[in-house]
Amino acid sequence: MHIHETIAGLRAALKTAGPNKRVALVPTMGNLHEGHIALMTQARDHADTVAATIFVNRLQFRPGEDFDKYPRTFRADCEKLAAAGVEHLFAPDEGEMYPQPQGYHVEPPPEQANVLEGEFRPGHFRGVATVVMKLFQIAQPDVALFGKKDFQQLLVIRNMVRDLNLPIEIVGKDTVRAADGLALSSRNGYLSTTERSEAPRLWRTLTKVVGRINAGDTDFPRLEQEAMAELGANGWVPDYIAVRKKIDLQLPAAHESGLVVLAAARLGSTRLIDNLEV
Repeated sequence: MHIHETIAGLRAALKTAGPNKRVALVPTMGNLHEGHIALMTQARDHADTVAATIFVNRLQFRPGEDFDKYPRTFRADCEKLAAAGVEHLFAPDEGEMYPQPQGYHVEPPPEQANVLEGEFRPGHFRGVATVVMKLFQIAQPDVALFGKKDFQQLLVIRNMVRDLNLPIEIVGKDTVRAADGLALSSRNGYLSTTERSEAPRLWRTLTKVVGRINAGDTDFPRLEQEAMAELGANGWVPDYIAVRKKIDLQLPAAHESGLVVLAAARLGSTRLIDNLEV
């Protein structure tokens, strides 16, 4: 695997793939787990050359969030990527990605960026969309892969690619889970032993909501409130549990199909997110 710290180095290397060879890009912030590696493996089904990125993007963190303590495990990450058959890793520092303060930004529409995660993390998707656009311009891939655990992020990126006419196919990969149902996440490493035992309750709570909807219960506000109360009774501090339309994350009408149930909640000092499609 070739490691590139500069934009020029990555671009030069990808040109050697050949004019008719497809390139897949898998952006990450590092601290890789099996979910990331599943994306790398799936990328091989879509392209001839697989490139990954590791960059902890300051723009998507609010003041007081965990930018400084976000786990950085570069050597172990490189070993995992090499074992997964990734040919190129782009691992720039902040000076390479932002040689001067970022003056231009990608601003997703408020109805996509200011609900759910955007309500509790203002500006988050502005930072995500901006860095992903920069990575797309740098690598110019034919296809890019993202996990569905960050469902709202995937929606924002899909819509950005569509609205800005980028010639990139966006592929979403199903959430990879531990045996007890917990969605794999870099932030799971923050959990204490006791918290780790409790953490699968988030998935179980979402599963109950999906089961009730599939059984014909369409009182979505009540289902949301009951689910949040269950988490709260077990030591969680939920930000939201929301039943939304998959296509645009807006409120659904009763008996509407194509739904997703999304959640974000704190367990101790760790904020976890998850979702299940209905």
